[in-house]
Amino acid sequence: MDVIIWWGFYLLTFYAFLPGFISRMFGFRVFSKGVAEREIALTFDDGPHPMYTPRLLDLLQEHGARATFFVVGAHAEKHPDIVKRMHDEGHDIGIHNYVHRSNWVMGPLSVRRHVVRTGDIVERITGVRPKYYRPPWGIVNVFDFVGRGKPQIVLWTALFGDWKQKVGAGRLYAKIRTKLQPGAVLLLHDCGDTLGADPDAPANTIEAVGRILADGGREGLRFVGIGEMMELTRMNKQAKPAARSDELAAGGAVPDAVSGARGHSKPPVRQGPVKRVIVAAWMLWEDVFGWLFRLSPVGDGKSFHYRIIRYGGPELTLSDGQRLRRGDRVLELHFVNKMMLDIGMSSKSEVQVAIRVIQLVKKALPTLARELRSRPDGDEVKALYGISMINRGSEGLGFETFALKKGLFSWLTNHYLRMLTAIIHPQGRTRVKSHGERMEPRMLVMPRRKLTEWESGSYSPARERASRAEIQEGMAAVGAAAGFREQGHETADGDQLGGRS
Repeated sequence: MDVIIWWGFYLLTFYAFLPGFISRMFGFRVFSKGVAEREIALTFDDGPHPMYTPRLLDLLQEHGARATFFVVGAHAEKHPDIVKRMHDEGHDIGIHNYVHRSNWVMGPLSVRRHVVRTGDIVERITGVRPKYYRPPWGIVNVFDFVGRGKPQIVLWTALFGDWKQKVGAGRLYAKIRTKLQPGAVLLLHDCGDTLGADPDAPANTIEAVGRILADGGREGLRFVGIGEMMELTRMNKQAKPAARSDELAAGGAVPDAVSGARGHSKPPVRQGPVKRVIVAAWMLWEDVFGWLFRLSPVGDGKSFHYRIIRYGGPELTLSDGQRLRRGDRVLELHFVNKMMLDIGMSSKSEVQVAIRVIQLVKKALPTLARELRSRPDGDEVKALYGISMINRGSEGLGFETFALKKGLFSWLTNHYLRMLTAIIHPQGRTRVKSHGERMEPRMLVMPRRKLTEWESGSYSPARERASRAEIQEGMAAVGAAAGFREQGHETADGDQLGGRS
């Protein structure tokens, strides 16, 4: 049985995971972000839907916008009039398999049949064969890259979880707004009939997109199909080297070089090729984990994500006498990997890292409390929970710390954090070798009462003695790397101050 499991693991890795990793890391044969001055590509998956797609087309027509629809072949077959309208109104049409099934669970011949069959359907309706392909969930396998004449694979710059109705139109609009940048390829959905989606969720998408189109019009942005975005990207990439050569020939200086020479900015830390690969895999894992476990953003989503889960650890007695038992609902908090990497690479010391992490958590707590209050299941949550190396500073914010129970979970967590410490700091590997034996992840728990006090403003961090001196004292007790490494832990599990990814 062990042999079968290992062979299955190897097969999945080389058939599915590595191709996905390579495509995300190196952009190998995929398009996910453009180079443009004011163009944005809106893309919609899973349709056409008989009610929502026509409403979306009306909205796009009203604003003179173009988009790209990655259609499911079975849906296109049922609604040829909608597909014809997409084409007639100047939108790009791509393939999203004949049914919404992952390429990881299909063999190469099955994937090919899906793509060819959907392409045939669209060509019969419009007279034009689709040039673009987005595999469901963006999951590719190794054979998606093999062979000539295949449609261009298109992924995305950002997605927003709009397949869930609970996201709401207002929050969805706010999330899209943070990614409204030239060159972005934004993934949305015009149909909620697929597995895991809510049937009426596209209503929120249409409302949010209407506000985005209005904002874009006021700000001089253009919404274009993926074909135009790819062509603009090609032209702009060709133009950049030429412009740079002209500037140097005319005696111009390179701004970054001048800035560095004058000492106005710190040169960026350069990562070697191995570290870049590891970091990219780490970022890809965060995307997979977030999608798999439906993480929700805290505020703008740039620093934290969260999910509500059932606590699975040993029974804990908190300072107010409350007991946290297995099966109780807790809010599990996760740092965003990109933020953690930026902090690690830009901080001058471990103390600075710890201080910045504490400040981020402090800023997020009132927002998190409001988010918890607004959720239908928020009343059931007993505590904010996580696993981290930051002990002194976190206690100052109202967390209580508990040792992890010795065992496989603790051992794996410890080794995982050591690896991530080496990732997020240039000297991380050296620090792990010097202080690895002192690294000990701990559970952090904040009772619900203290979290709600953050929203009302009645909680006083000073009452808990949160200070820079305390952080330094705690770090000195376990070696300078401990504070850093804590941070590493948060990064570790999908970046969590709380919760294991």
